[in-house]
Amino acid sequence: MSKNLIIAIDGPAGSGKSTTAKIVAQKLDFLYIDTGAMYRAMTYLALRNNILDDEKKVVELADRCEIELNFINGVTQVKVNGENLTDYIRTIDVNKNVSKISKIEGLRKILVKKQREMATKGNGVVMEGRDIGTVVFPDADVKVFLTAIIDERARRRAKEYAENGKHVPLNEIKSNLQYRDITDSNREASPLVKAEDAVLVDTSDVSIEEQVEMILDEVQNTANKLRIEININ
Repeated sequence: MSKNLIIAIDGPAGSGKSTTAKIVAQKLDFLYIDTGAMYRAMTYLALRNNILDDEKKVVELADRCEIELNFINGVTQVKVNGENLTDYIRTIDVNKNVSKISKIEGLRKILVKKQREMATKGNGVVMEGRDIGTVVFPDADVKVFLTAIIDERARRRAKEYAENGKHVPLNEIKSNLQYRDITDSNREASPLVKAEDAVLVDTSDVSIEEQVEMILDEVQNTANKLRIEININ
């Protein structure tokens, strides 16, 4: 393949983007990058260092951090300065505060630079987040925006918690998702919006398998237009 394809998958929490992006990357043998894990890691560190309300210190912390993402056995392993934070970044406290951290413009600039550097490795990349198709890679070869109704997204998130042995009331999850939607969509720095040329997929009544097929079809069509060969496992 003479060109590394960049596939950008954006969408709100619970839209299915992480699960779908992982499978798409596996089927294409592409690098998978979960940018949300980076913001979660910084949120956890801000909480741990008690600097959640000090944007300057959060930015300074991010500038000193070396973030490493490795997709192993279906899980994104997150290391910051050599410390494995994987088990700490998906707690309720992190969920409640990640949007607050994510809106810090200086932090976003630092992480976007890191994300672009990560994407230079491998045969191609599937990167998922909230601003991949609009900010990180506005010229991505394939752009997809996943969405779903709030009740379905809350149900999915509750299932994730239950699978990890945690019971969180559905109304609390729904409230948190609604807050994150408003915060992420209205922040000044890199708001959550659909890129004009992104394919919109409502996943409310669509299976993961169907989502994956839709995206793979887009990838294949793009590869055909660019006259490059791809292998889908």
